Amino acid sequence: MACELVALTNRPLSRQSLSDLAQRVCDQLGRPISRATVGRILRAAAIKPRQFRYWIFPRDPRFVEKASRVLDLYGGCWDREPLTHEDFILSADEKTSIQARLRCHATQPPGPGRPQRVEHEYSRGGALQYLAAWDVRRGYVLGRCEPKTGIAPFVRLVDRAMSQEPYCSARRVFWVVDNGSSHRGDASVARLRTRHPTAIMVHTPIHASWLNRVEIYFSKVQRKVLTPNDFQSLKEVEYRLHLYEELCNRKPQPFAWEFTTDKLIDFVRKTVERLKSEADTQL
Repeated sequence: MACELVALTNRPLSRQSLSDLAQRVCDQLGRPISRATVGRILRAAAIKPRQFRYWIFPRDPRFVEKASRVLDLYGGCWDREPLTHEDFILSADEKTSIQARLRCHATQPPGPGRPQRVEHEYSRGGALQYLAAWDVRRGYVLGRCEPKTGIAPFVRLVDRAMSQEPYCSARRVFWVVDNGSSHRGDASVARLRTRHPTAIMVHTPIHASWLNRVEIYFSKVQRKVLTPNDFQSLKEVEYRLHLYEELCNRKPQPFAWEFTTDKLIDFVRKTVERLKSEADTQL
């Protein structure tokens, strides 16, 4: 009962508490059972019916093929040929809707026995978009802030990167991107190649932005720069973002990436086997 989708049992619930579950058991067994007893049974079986997590199943029929191209690139190969020192990999994306939240009262610094205190109420000071390209092999980052996302802002990021060394004189510059509207599909590939003949756009599979290494940089920005969000203006947000870029670029350090193509294939194989086993069990 604890492992059932309770909404499919003619009860108007999405999740069931211990009390709900105990009542269902009572109704079925025809004798009382306590909430505490149900809790002990569930703990012994490591079942937590009130907990849930979101997940997404790969829906791209070419998921393994597309993901393998990205992972092989990270591993130093393209079309089964090793990359050279004249090849570069830039992982690019946008971090959207970064707000400037003007707190109604000043933030209080941490002290002995108490954490930093941030006023809950705030007024909105607008929002900006942060576009960044992470050099996978060198650990450098190039970013810019824009009022909106779109093709034109992304092109400006690309033009800025491709106009400076070492990218402007590189043999090839691989741009790893997801399937966002600013750089989606074959049209974006052709547009990039037309503007910069040495640039090659490589898309991650749909719903696989976690393969894009710039997301790791964005997670650091969120933790270290934007949280807690306490800014007086968008200018201050932009200044702090660019200052963090400079800080990172003083001692560039590539991210340690351990998820390889072989691990991907093994993971997919195990996932398919598990799903088949679950389907057979349900039948």
